[in-house]
Amino acid sequence: MSDLVKGEDGKARCRWGSTDALYRAYHDNEWGRPVTDERGLYEKLSLECLQSGLSWALILRKRDGIRDAFADFEPDAVAVFGSKEIEALLNDPRVIRNRRKLEAIVRNAQATVAMRDHTPLPDLVWSFRQKRGRAPRSYADMASLTDESKQLAKELKREGFAFVGPTTVYSTMQAVGLVNDHLAGCFVRKEVEAAQRNVQRLFPSG
Repeated sequence: MSDLVKGEDGKARCRWGSTDALYRAYHDNEWGRPVTDERGLYEKLSLECLQSGLSWALILRKRDGIRDAFADFEPDAVAVFGSKEIEALLNDPRVIRNRRKLEAIVRNAQATVAMRDHTPLPDLVWSFRQKRGRAPRSYADMASLTDESKQLAKELKREGFAFVGPTTVYSTMQAVGLVNDHLAGCFVRKEVEAAQRNVQRLFPSG
């Protein structure tokens, strides 16, 4: 069975992006497309943190509620969450009610805000953009972590981030466009490549 499938619209896409409407919208419109703003990167890191050990489908279904519970992932707003807010989140069915993950998201907001004084989160993240390689032809060609994700995870932890292991970080790198893991032949792949070239102007040293 091929990991690349052609949909009813005639477009070839990664098989995982054709399983249901939520996955298809995420695959076609978000996954791999460059995210360069602080809020957007913080959100993607947070969602990948919440997803760890769970299905991405669950995160997509809960995403609107999670965004609302976390003040649309505005770092300044989440950074001031205290024990009262954490306890409220632990009783909120809209989110993933895991204390370690919830506390990590707050801690990561605080770290994001603190980084503005020296190396803003987008600058750090995009300095680890991976060099272009051959397009994967199947899921078997994809890594679960890379040297870049290990290094970025190390730097994030140094900045005070939590729940940012190299596998979670690599998933984030895939999601925000630091690496293009759309399969060869997927119609989104070329669109992501074009968008990545535009990012070069923002982060030329990445």
